Amino acid sequence: MIGIKSIASYVPTAGIDNYAQGAKFGKDDEFILGKIGSAFLPRKDQAQETSDLCVEAVNALFAANPQLKRESIDALIVITQNGDEDGLPHTSAIVQDKLGLPTHVAAFDISLGCSGYVYGLYAIKGFMEAAGLKNGLLVTADPYSKIVDPEDRNTTMLFGDAATATWMGEDAVWQLGKAKFGTDGSGAPHLKVNDGVFFMNGRQVFNFALIKVPAHLHELLDDSGLQSADIDAFCIHQGSAAIVDAVARRFEGEPEKFVKDMLETGNTVSSSIPLLLEKHLDNGSWKRVALSGFGVGLSWGSAIIYRQ
Repeated sequence: MIGIKSIASYVPTAGIDNYAQGAKFGKDDEFILGKIGSAFLPRKDQAQETSDLCVEAVNALFAANPQLKRESIDALIVITQNGDEDGLPHTSAIVQDKLGLPTHVAAFDISLGCSGYVYGLYAIKGFMEAAGLKNGLLVTADPYSKIVDPEDRNTTMLFGDAATATWMGEDAVWQLGKAKFGTDGSGAPHLKVNDGVFFMNGRQVFNFALIKVPAHLHELLDDSGLQSADIDAFCIHQGSAAIVDAVARRFEGEPEKFVKDMLETGNTVSSSIPLLLEKHLDNGSWKRVALSGFGVGLSWGSAIIYRQ
């Protein structure tokens, strides 16, 4: 079966001091750490495109896995809602060319944000298994610096740029278990882009996460025949420290298992969950992990992954 074999990332070294941003908007250090959760927000270079971030992440994956050859890749999915230039052609085609991947590769984009990694895992697994493909790349890159207004206090202190690359293949240590998904397009106005500028209704998004995510995770555990005690860690989308903490409390089942790790990255949209997994999956004590992504759409997806 197709599963997760390895994850690598690219996080720009340049960025913004969030304490300085907070001072600009009258927010103290306690607010920055306790509510936002990020002291530093990485930012891509002005000359870098979304595809360049993808290429950096994939090259890091190749460097970490010398047994994985470019000519062996037969599937490439890029999760992004902020592709190169005006979004046409699809970013994955540009990435294929920049990486020098074979032309027999199946490459396409999925236009999803913070829920995109969970959706992408099951999309690429199903696609590869149905088509008999062996090695796939699931890449995430959503540089919100392209659309966030630096004068908007509701968004500019939240988002960081990053990209990740996940090697999907056979004989993987981490396998995909049960998953559940959802969409509520009536919430579309709460997270949207108008005239190239991002808008977020923070209160509505917070309430959505607080109501939807804990209940969705409990539904997933029930469908899987599991209890919270059977889960070693909950890796949910790192929207903000306040959202992660609130979801953990509302879940009412070992909140200390909810991983919070966004101090030097911020909210990296579709990259936030794989960044957590890259950092923490090698923890030998983790055997079963619950994932949950949620955001623009409104869209959400939760899943169980387990060590083979």
